[in-house]
Amino acid sequence: MTTNLKTALSDSIQTAATKAGLTLVSSDEGKDFNGHATGVFELGSGVAAGRTVRLELSEKFAFQKAELLDGMTVYLAEEAKRLRNPRPDAYVTLEGLPISFRNFQWPFHRSTSGSDTYIVHGAIHLEDGSNSPLHAKVATSMTVTFADIVPAPEQPYAETFLYNAVRKTFDMGQLELVKSGNRQPVPVTTRYYSRWQKKFIFTETDDAARLEYLLLKTYWLSGVLGANQPVWIADPRDAQYLNTTEADLLRMAADEAGQGLLLLSGEYAAPTPLLLSRAEQFRERMQKALAITKPTFNEEMRAGHANM
Repeated sequence: MTTNLKTALSDSIQTAATKAGLTLVSSDEGKDFNGHATGVFELGSGVAAGRTVRLELSEKFAFQKAELLDGMTVYLAEEAKRLRNPRPDAYVTLEGLPISFRNFQWPFHRSTSGSDTYIVHGAIHLEDGSNSPLHAKVATSMTVTFADIVPAPEQPYAETFLYNAVRKTFDMGQLELVKSGNRQPVPVTTRYYSRWQKKFIFTETDDAARLEYLLLKTYWLSGVLGANQPVWIADPRDAQYLNTTEADLLRMAADEAGQGLLLLSGEYAAPTPLLLSRAEQFRERMQKALAITKPTFNEEMRAGHANM
């Protein structure tokens, strides 16, 4: 283990990681957007050799406070399960895009443009198994009003809803995957949060949509990216995205296992040959999902259809 950073924060992370069944592989000092010190931690798991999760926190962040400790405990326990995925950084959208989240610069920082928002920068990459150059640089923002909902503007307390907001923005065709380009905005607003129900709501889905999502996830993350290694079906991050529960996701996965599409083992699933035989269908769906993210106004202008 490499431990170049030795602070109260690193000691706290060591303790919390051990309770979650994770090991602290390395810790080092980083810099946030404004040049302030951060603690950068690589956490691993004995059941996921070679895979790690990167955690970056403000160096003086004290998550041992009662109102923050539970959130950190839940986050690390979920990461321990997510690390068993062959590609823990990879997800799919409801529309059928396989993507990965990379190089997010935590924690949130105040906007430098004068707007009353907090910002996190990162990058999204298309993961279709071909080393595609398509990606989107994003600037995810939350308003000061929305920030009041979040226990802390740090990775463990914001990563789930931020990732789901990015996926929702893709679903709405408001992010484009390109070979190069400027940073694209992803607003995270109170429209994604029900104060009455006290939970995030990104999209309404029925059982049919959730079943299709599980098949998409298993095909891409296991069949294409993971050499048929099982993926975590009962991920709370997906349950939030689909506005359902982990128990319902497992129930539906069991139904599909009975149809010969999934090999289910506890909370994890791998594709059967029957599911893999649907490759053309899944790739056609991905192409349609890509198509809705591409702006059409430029082509109309080139054709002389602009109303100027």
